[in-house]
This record gives sequence, structure tokens and C-alpha cells, in this order.
Amino acid sequence: PAMSLPDTMRGAMLLGPEQIEVRDIAVPRPGPNEILLAIEAATTCGTDVKVYRRGGHPRMLKTPTLFGHEMAGRVAALGQGVTEFSEGERVVVANSAPCGDCDACHIGRENLCEDLHYINGAFAEYILVPARFVQRNTHVIPDGLSFAKAALTEPLACVLHGMNACELERYGAQGPVEVLVFGAGPIGLLFVAALARDGHRVTLADPNPSRLEVGVELGAAHTIAIERGGGQAEAIRTETPDGKGVTVAIDSSGVPEAWSDAIGCVRPGGLVNLFGGCAPGTSIALDTHLVHYSELTIKGVYHHRPDTIRRALAMLSEPDFRVDTMLSSERPVDQVEDALKSMINKEALKVVITNP
Repeated sequence: PAMSLPDTMRGAMLLGPEQIEVRDIAVPRPGPNEILLAIEAATTCGTDVKVYRRGGHPRMLKTPTLFGHEMAGRVAALGQGVTEFSEGERVVVANSAPCGDCDACHIGRENLCEDLHYINGAFAEYILVPARFVQRNTHVIPDGLSFAKAALTEPLACVLHGMNACELERYGAQGPVEVLVFGAGPIGLLFVAALARDGHRVTLADPNPSRLEVGVELGAAHTIAIERGGGQAEAIRTETPDGKGVTVAIDSSGVPEAWSDAIGCVRPGGLVNLFGGCAPGTSIALDTHLVHYSELTIKGVYHHRPDTIRRALAMLSEPDFRVDTMLSSERPVDQVEDALKSMINKEALKVVITNP
């Protein structure tokens, strides 16, 4: 019962660029059709690092604010009218909820919803889940799946949405697809694991040898230690079996030079998936001759959809899908800033923030 909830909780407040203060704040009470989630695991993400460094996010939050968006927990209290969940139930709440009514939602592109709502505040003991999230993007965690691994649902759902964009069924009609992934951060490594699980041949390119080793453990067939600063397309092409390049290239680094290299290393008729978001205002030069005569498909890819959230949860509950190896350590909320710094310094891939 809601009576047993504490009055205050610890929460990490983002005040500005690289400014976090962990405060005691009031525990919210759920209104009609809302739930209160007791956070058991919140994982740190490259987007959280960007938000921390920039002091906010153009689409998702304005300081001062609670933040963190990859979360799994238990239903601590139910608002009036909530019937689909019960107290104590283990759930994942996605970090966005589509309206279900706009043109984008009607054609199954909910990630482009004209009124997409976001939720942030997972680096705390509790989070209030608004009605739209309860209705459209809250999902029960399968038995046997840990909270920490379940918190990877949101990033994996983005990756599965990214894989949908790669048209792998079309390219894979004759067998496994040659896919190159730029960037061995958490997203790139999730791409490696999910692509390898589906039987594709994945090459992982990154300057960091220790990250490439993690990629091999997750199923990369080949790795290339590229140099920073771009200009790597030709070297990558020469490492492909026939020297003509890969069929699909995915950038998960959000580095403009890697976007250019991705376009330069695919074979004629291939597809480029520009998944990693560059800083606002970034532009790159495009070799129009190459794009035209090689009939390249170049796609921007963003976010996830409720369907890929459900698929990600199911995939994470497969015992052989061992992506939780990228969870570096567990830290309490009071150490969120240290956790983000350990990611900036490349000491950790992902840290689990827990509430003991």
C-alpha cells in the first residue's frame, strides 16, 4: 500500500554542464493512471554522458533536472484506475511513449511521433511513470531475467530498430550479410551481439583494442583497429573478402568522420545506417558521384518503437544472449558522477546504478 512509501528519496540532479548534486527530494505520489516505480537498476548510457557534459538535451530535458533513462524496477504504488499492473510487479519502463494518433504512429513509425513524450529521472530511488507510459510502453520483465540485464532493454530496442532499417532480409536472401559496425561502445557492441545472434558476419571497427576484444566475445567475426580522425574507408575495403567493401555499414559512434567512412566502405548497392547522433549543427561532405553510380542507400536512424522494446525484452531473456558482460560495475545513486566519469575515461562500458 502507498502508506508504506518513504517521504524522501535520493536523486541525482543535473544542474548544468558537468554539475551533479545528489539531493534528498520528495517521493512523488502517483495520480490517476500513473504508477510509482521503485528503481532496482538504471544503466548509464552514452546519451547520459552527452547530457552530463552539455548540461541538458535539446529534445529531452532542461536543467535543473533528474536524469537517467534506462530503467528496470518494481511497481511501488498504483494510481487510481491502473488495472494492467500490480504492486510489486517487475517492469521495464521505456524512456519514451508515442501518442498513437498522429500520421507517424498510424504507419508504425512511433519513433517519429509528432508528440513523443520522454521520461528521465532513473538515477534516483523512485520515478513517477506518467499515464501514457503506463498505457503504451511499460512491460513486465520475464521471470529469470535480472533487473540489471532488463535495464538494457531500451538501448537494445534502439539497436533492433536500427537492424530493421538495414533491410537484412533483402540483402540476406543468399546467406549471411557482411556488416561493418563503427564504434565499439555499448551500442556498437549490442549491434554486434544482435547481428551475430541472427547469423550475420560482423566486422567491428574501433581505435580501442580492448573494446574490440569485447566485440569478439560478443560474436564479431573480424575486427579492425582503425585510426581516429577518419580516412579509413579504403583500408576497411581492402580487409573485406573480395576487396569491394561491405554490404551494410552501421555507424554507432556519432563521429562525423565515421559517417563519411561508413559511406565510403560499402559496396555498390549497399546500405549505410547512420545511427550514432553527431552534435547539433554537424555537416559532412558527400561524394555525390559515389552515391549516385553505386546506388547507395543512406539512412538516418533514431530511437525505438514499442514493438522493438518488446522484442528486446524477449531477446534479453535468452540465456545465451550474454550482453550483460558489458555491465562494468554496480554503484549507488550517490556515485552517479563517478560512474559517468568512468565512462568518459573509457574505464567502463556501462555502469548499473542500484538502490541497496
